[in-house]
Amino acid sequence: MPNRIQYRRHGGPEVLEWTSFTSPEPGDHEVVVENKAIGINYIDTYFRSGLYPPPSLPAGLGTEAAGIVVRTGRAVRRVSPGDRVVYALSAAGAYSESHIVHEDRLAILPEAISFEQAAASFLKGLTVQYLLRQTYQIKAGETFLFHAAAGGVGLIACQWAKALGAKLIGTVGSAEKADAARQAGAWATINYREEDIAARLSELTDGKKVPVVYDSVGKDTWQASLDCLQRRGLMVSFGNASGPVTGVDLGILTRKGSLFVTRPSLFGYITTPEELDAASHELFTLLASGAIKTEVPEHQKFALKDAALAHQQLESRATQGSCLLIP
Repeated sequence: MPNRIQYRRHGGPEVLEWTSFTSPEPGDHEVVVENKAIGINYIDTYFRSGLYPPPSLPAGLGTEAAGIVVRTGRAVRRVSPGDRVVYALSAAGAYSESHIVHEDRLAILPEAISFEQAAASFLKGLTVQYLLRQTYQIKAGETFLFHAAAGGVGLIACQWAKALGAKLIGTVGSAEKADAARQAGAWATINYREEDIAARLSELTDGKKVPVVYDSVGKDTWQASLDCLQRRGLMVSFGNASGPVTGVDLGILTRKGSLFVTRPSLFGYITTPEELDAASHELFTLLASGAIKTEVPEHQKFALKDAALAHQQLESRATQGSCLLIP
């Protein structure tokens, strides 16, 4: 019997359990994937804590992994047994030795990209793709603000911005993380523990501010993010690392220059196999060319059964870039 991580109640990392389970047969359009590397994403902590409640408990966790197709339903056409695949939008339960995934959620993984590279970058890379290429189309020479620039999504955003010829200003929490962001391609960094974000950004842009801010931090940076925007600028709030933004007075958008605000998610941008193929092709091209690198340090690779430890490290902000679970 395969093993997986599950939780029976909401709470901290300690609620995560290592258990065996009986894997059902795949449905007509479903595929059984033997996971080789599993991506850890901050959104996983939201489900575990109860901020985003699952349909029912006990529940599995995680939506991203890379591996090999071992069985397919009778109507599956997109993949075949033996194919190397990656997925990031599966039903919860990817923290597992094997997982059942709908065929429309799978992308064929090119040989040039390893399982670990794919699991470390797919969800984060697709997130950066929709943020920088769809929510707001970043142009060469354009300056913008990206919070948590040394995180998993942030480091990919730094590299993608550099590939586009854009100037990413990234917020970070330490000198070490500032170095990591700049090495990845950030044009400038702001240490939010030592500097006033809006004041420093104004200095960096000669008072012009920026047309778009990407904010995955949430309530702690909401006000500063609005203060960084140009007239009619766009605030892209796509995460809640410090807690959700609540009780917003929409009048503040008028007072700060007729601002726009959006709260997007990947599920709103990739809804069809065609959209998945287009976004993943763009990501895979950058990965294969080396424009985006996703090397995961050994201390950020955890055995699958040690998922609780991985969550502790992630939530303590002790990590840089991506973390992986290895079955």
